[in-house]
Amino acid sequence: MKKLLVLLVLLSLVLGSAFAQGSAETATVSYPTGPVSVIVPYSAGGGTDLVARALVDAAKGSFPKNISVENRTGGGGAVGMSYGANAKPDGSVITMITVELVTLPHTGTGAGLYYDQFKPIMMVNSAYSAVTVQANSPYNTLKEFLDAAKTKTMRVGNSGVGAIWHLAAAGLGKAAGVTFNHIPFEGAAPAITSLLGGHIDAVTVSYAEVASQVAAGNLKVLAVLAPERISATPNIPTAKELGYDVAIGTWRGLGVPKDTPQPIVDKITSIFTEAAKSEAFVKFMNGSNNIIDVLDSAAYGKKLATDNEMFKTLISELGLKQQ
Repeated sequence: MKKLLVLLVLLSLVLGSAFAQGSAETATVSYPTGPVSVIVPYSAGGGTDLVARALVDAAKGSFPKNISVENRTGGGGAVGMSYGANAKPDGSVITMITVELVTLPHTGTGAGLYYDQFKPIMMVNSAYSAVTVQANSPYNTLKEFLDAAKTKTMRVGNSGVGAIWHLAAAGLGKAAGVTFNHIPFEGAAPAITSLLGGHIDAVTVSYAEVASQVAAGNLKVLAVLAPERISATPNIPTAKELGYDVAIGTWRGLGVPKDTPQPIVDKITSIFTEAAKSEAFVKFMNGSNNIIDVLDSAAYGKKLATDNEMFKTLISELGLKQQ
């Protein structure tokens, strides 16, 4: 009798384990069950938008019910990311999260946005600021530009108040002992358009975002705010080697609402990990001077926490927190 009871208990455990495993597998396999939106918190045509669209394009075969990119701008990225963080946690809304996720809350412009509202999927790429002016600008070096800023007000465009390119310009100004007139836009693309129109003196967006206009002869880059020269522009110096100790850049990745079930998170991770390795995505990133920099969910989560503390300190030191 005892042996029979033991056998029954063991059988129950085995069947229970198999059922649980089957349920998890079913939840994983059943995703996606409907259309999926990828939220880009910046305007169409900017760096984040283009990277997101290339990644979604590479993954669309895994979304038979359709996957689309939706631009939700405002607040330097806060509007779109807040929307994504508060979406239904079923994988139907994925958000392209950017470094502003860990900068805006510390400037007082994040409207209740915090990095732990997301469950990170993966980081896709990183980029550093490029100090860029019109091709016919009288400034041909970073020193000339910064020297001029000591005697006149230089209008420097960014992708939103408290956004990373605002912090990049502010960090450069602090290192050089000058103050810029920071002009916010809803993303890098409109800031570049304003520069091309001669309405501002410079932008501090990423090189990838200005590369096509540089190649066309409309803009020129004076320096990059990177730890070392970037491979796409080996002849352009870093601010550090010119005597200005500043290196500030961005990263981009995917996140879903924090309560999203793990089987769905795993499936999304699997889909986009493969997409990031695809020939089409790699070709796009290389051709647009974007750096592929992939971190898995765990590593990305640690980076979010570390960068959150780093930018909290930087923003405080720069006095950029709004009251």
